[in-house]
Amino acid sequence: MSDSVPLDPVDLHILRLLQNDARTTYRDLAAEVGIAPSTCLDRVNRLRRTGVILGDELRIDPARIGRGLQALLLVQVRPHRRDLIGPFVERVRALPESLALFHLTGPDDYLVHVAVAGASDLQRLVIDEFTSHREVARVETRLIFQRWDCGPLLPPG
Repeated sequence: MSDSVPLDPVDLHILRLLQNDARTTYRDLAAEVGIAPSTCLDRVNRLRRTGVILGDELRIDPARIGRGLQALLLVQVRPHRRDLIGPFVERVRALPESLALFHLTGPDDYLVHVAVAGASDLQRLVIDEFTSHREVARVETRLIFQRWDCGPLLPPG
Protein backbone atom coordinates (compact mmCIF):
# COMPACT_ATOMS: atom_id res chain seq x y z
CA MET A 1 0.00 0.00 0.00
CA SER A 2 1.39 3.43 -0.91
CA ASP A 3 0.51 4.92 2.50
CA SER A 4 2.99 2.63 4.27
CA VAL A 5 5.75 4.28 6.28
CA PRO A 6 9.16 2.58 6.27
CA LEU A 7 9.93 1.20 9.73
CA ASP A 8 13.22 -0.20 10.93
CA PRO A 9 13.65 -2.77 13.75
CA VAL A 10 14.01 0.01 16.37
CA ASP A 11 10.72 1.59 15.24
CA LEU A 12 9.02 -1.80 15.41
CA HIS A 13 10.41 -2.42 18.90
CA ILE A 14 9.13 1.00 20.04
CA LEU A 15 5.68 0.28 18.59
CA ARG A 16 5.57 -3.14 20.25
CA LEU A 17 6.44 -1.67 23.65
CA LEU A 18 4.07 1.31 23.40
CA GLN A 19 1.18 -0.92 22.38
CA ASN A 20 1.75 -2.99 25.50
CA ASP A 21 1.99 0.11 27.74
CA ALA A 22 1.44 3.55 26.19
CA ARG A 23 2.39 5.20 29.51
CA THR A 24 5.98 3.94 29.35
CA THR A 25 8.35 6.87 29.91
CA TYR A 26 10.73 7.84 27.11
CA ARG A 27 13.63 7.07 29.45
CA ASP A 28 12.37 3.51 30.07
CA LEU A 29 11.44 3.06 26.42
CA ALA A 30 14.88 4.22 25.29
CA ALA A 31 16.62 1.89 27.76
CA GLU A 32 14.56 -1.09 26.61
CA VAL A 33 15.20 -0.35 22.92
CA GLY A 34 18.86 0.55 23.44
CA ILE A 35 18.91 4.16 22.22
CA ALA A 36 19.28 7.59 23.83
CA PRO A 37 16.12 9.15 25.32
CA SER A 38 16.39 12.11 22.92
CA THR A 39 16.62 9.74 19.95
CA CYS A 40 13.66 7.81 21.30
CA LEU A 41 11.63 11.02 21.60
CA ASP A 42 12.57 11.97 18.02
CA ARG A 43 11.51 8.54 16.76
CA VAL A 44 8.17 8.59 18.58
CA ASN A 45 7.51 12.12 17.31
CA ARG A 46 8.28 10.97 13.74
CA LEU A 47 5.90 8.02 14.18
CA ARG A 48 3.21 10.47 15.31
CA ARG A 49 3.95 12.98 12.54
CA THR A 50 3.75 10.31 9.82
CA GLY A 51 0.45 8.98 11.21
CA VAL A 52 1.75 5.59 12.36
CA ILE A 53 0.84 6.50 15.97
CA LEU A 54 -2.61 8.04 15.90
CA GLY A 55 -2.81 9.22 19.48
CA ASP A 56 -3.16 8.22 23.09
CA GLU A 57 -6.36 6.49 24.05
CA LEU A 58 -8.05 6.22 27.39
CA ARG A 59 -10.00 2.97 27.67
CA ILE A 60 -12.87 2.73 30.10
CA ASP A 61 -14.45 -0.49 31.34
CA PRO A 62 -18.11 -0.05 30.32
CA ALA A 63 -19.30 -2.33 33.15
CA ARG A 64 -17.60 -0.09 35.75
CA ILE A 65 -19.71 2.88 34.60
CA GLY A 66 -23.00 1.00 34.53
CA ARG A 67 -22.93 -0.33 30.96
CA GLY A 68 -22.37 -4.03 31.62
CA LEU A 69 -24.02 -5.38 28.46
CA GLN A 70 -22.21 -5.02 25.15
CA ALA A 71 -23.61 -5.93 21.74
CA LEU A 72 -22.83 -5.75 18.06
CA LEU A 73 -25.63 -4.39 15.88
CA LEU A 74 -25.60 -5.34 12.21
CA VAL A 75 -27.54 -2.62 10.38
CA GLN A 76 -28.89 -2.37 6.83
CA VAL A 77 -29.60 1.13 5.54
CA ARG A 78 -31.97 1.33 2.55
CA PRO A 79 -31.59 3.02 0.20
CA HIS A 80 -27.84 3.16 0.67
CA ARG A 81 -27.37 6.77 -0.49
CA ARG A 82 -24.94 9.44 0.67
CA ASP A 83 -27.71 11.84 1.68
CA LEU A 84 -29.00 9.19 4.11
CA ILE A 85 -25.80 7.55 5.32
CA GLY A 86 -24.07 10.82 6.31
CA PRO A 87 -26.74 11.77 8.85
CA PHE A 88 -27.05 8.11 9.94
CA VAL A 89 -23.32 7.92 10.69
CA GLU A 90 -23.33 11.20 12.63
CA ARG A 91 -26.42 10.19 14.63
CA VAL A 92 -24.91 6.81 15.59
CA ARG A 93 -21.55 8.36 16.49
CA ALA A 94 -23.33 10.82 18.80
CA LEU A 95 -25.14 8.10 20.77
CA PRO A 96 -23.64 7.71 24.27
CA GLU A 97 -24.02 3.91 23.90
CA SER A 98 -21.87 3.72 20.73
CA LEU A 99 -18.31 2.48 21.17
CA ALA A 100 -17.38 1.94 17.50
CA LEU A 101 -18.98 2.11 14.07
CA PHE A 102 -17.82 0.23 10.97
CA HIS A 103 -19.00 0.62 7.35
CA LEU A 104 -19.08 -2.86 5.78
CA THR A 105 -19.39 -4.71 2.50
CA GLY A 106 -21.83 -7.59 2.19
CA PRO A 107 -25.47 -7.89 3.24
CA ASP A 108 -25.07 -5.54 6.22
CA ASP A 109 -24.01 -1.94 5.75
CA TYR A 110 -22.85 -1.12 9.28
CA LEU A 111 -21.59 -2.83 12.42
CA VAL A 112 -22.15 -0.84 15.61
CA HIS A 113 -20.48 -1.83 18.90
CA VAL A 114 -22.61 -0.59 21.78
CA ALA A 115 -22.56 -0.76 25.59
CA VAL A 116 -25.77 -0.48 27.59
CA ALA A 117 -26.94 -1.06 31.15
CA GLY A 118 -29.05 -4.12 30.35
CA ALA A 119 -31.40 -5.89 27.97
CA SER A 120 -34.21 -3.33 28.29
CA ASP A 121 -31.79 -0.52 27.42
CA LEU A 122 -30.58 -2.49 24.42
CA GLN A 123 -34.17 -3.00 23.28
CA ARG A 124 -34.90 0.72 23.72
CA LEU A 125 -31.74 1.63 21.79
CA VAL A 126 -32.57 -0.66 18.86
CA ILE A 127 -36.20 0.47 18.65
CA ASP A 128 -35.84 4.19 19.38
CA GLU A 129 -32.48 4.98 17.79
CA PHE A 130 -32.33 2.53 14.90
CA THR A 131 -35.52 0.87 13.66
CA SER A 132 -37.61 4.01 14.22
CA HIS A 133 -35.73 5.65 11.35
CA ARG A 134 -37.12 4.94 7.87
CA GLU A 135 -33.72 4.38 6.27
CA VAL A 136 -32.92 1.52 8.69
CA ALA A 137 -34.24 -1.59 6.94
CA ARG A 138 -32.96 -4.17 9.43
CA VAL A 139 -31.04 -4.50 12.70
CA GLU A 140 -29.58 -7.80 13.85
CA THR A 141 -28.22 -7.96 17.39
CA ARG A 142 -25.36 -10.07 18.72
CA LEU A 143 -24.55 -10.03 22.44
CA ILE A 144 -20.88 -9.98 23.43
CA PHE A 145 -20.05 -12.48 26.16
CA GLN A 146 -16.33 -11.69 26.38
CA ARG A 147 -13.72 -9.53 24.65
CA TRP A 148 -9.97 -10.02 24.33
CA ASP A 149 -7.36 -7.53 23.18
CA CYS A 150 -5.01 -8.72 20.48
CA GLY A 151 -1.76 -7.46 19.09
CA PRO A 152 0.53 -5.71 19.02
CA LEU A 153 -0.21 -4.59 15.45
CA LEU A 154 2.91 -4.58 13.31
CA PRO A 155 3.48 -4.35 9.54
CA PRO A 156 3.32 -7.59 7.51
CA GLY A 157 6.48 -9.64 7.23
